Amino acid sequence: MVWGSTYLAIAVAIETIPPFVMAGTRFLLAGAILFVIARLRGDASPTRREWTAGAVGGALLMLGGNGAVTWAEKTVPSGTAALMVATSPVWIMLVDWRFFGGPRPTLPVLAGLGVGLAGVAVLVDASVPAAFWGMVALAISPLCWAFGTLYGRSGPMPKSPLLSSAVQMLCGGGLLWLVGGAAGEWTRVDPAAISAASLAAMLVLALVGSVVTFSAYIWLVRHASPTAVSTYSFVNPVVAVLLGWAFLDEPVGPRTGVAAALIVVAVALVLAGRRRA
Repeated sequence: MVWGSTYLAIAVAIETIPPFVMAGTRFLLAGAILFVIARLRGDASPTRREWTAGAVGGALLMLGGNGAVTWAEKTVPSGTAALMVATSPVWIMLVDWRFFGGPRPTLPVLAGLGVGLAGVAVLVDASVPAAFWGMVALAISPLCWAFGTLYGRSGPMPKSPLLSSAVQMLCGGGLLWLVGGAAGEWTRVDPAAISAASLAAMLVLALVGSVVTFSAYIWLVRHASPTAVSTYSFVNPVVAVLLGWAFLDEPVGPRTGVAAALIVVAVALVLAGRRRA
């Protein structure tokens, strides 16, 4: 429920804060908090190998996964962004099979892939140039998230889930700041123009959307199957679409309804196929 609300918070935060700068600040703050907590609990300082793995995970999850969503929400409604990201279980299954030795897709899984792609096709509206590249970014985001999720399960990360989250957030936040600098965002940062709502939304994203929910996700990836963990995709888009409609007046028309139904059915087919396997 909380993670589903982060799409609304992102939309509010980037109203007056450039997207990559906002996302980088969010993760650097959250990562610093988690790092201090982990060290106070007695966790050992990360090794160079663990920092390297954290940089890979941060690049995939924070920069490629979340950063793409944050940037896309400048032109794409938050509910639509959540629906696109809801295809993550499909990509996790395919990436797991193709690159991490996971089970071969069954017929229900392949059917789910086709239905999910149909749902994405319904959402993509190439006739709106301003939103087209945002939709492209949202198509790439779940693929990065899939690789980051599976790498985090098998890569040489710190044993402590808190420290693992902290290292990935710190590295990912730094990369987001670098990308923001390359995109010229730092020259557009005006502290006087940052609204109280945007600042509050960024703090909520850092303290709740990252410290709490992302840490829970990292813990679950290690203690449950990726298929079981990915069931969050049933909840996130529903929460995001309803909140975007209620607070940002985002339209919820027939196209959104059809796409949502197709994507939910696709995720259900993929999860059912994986359980049978």
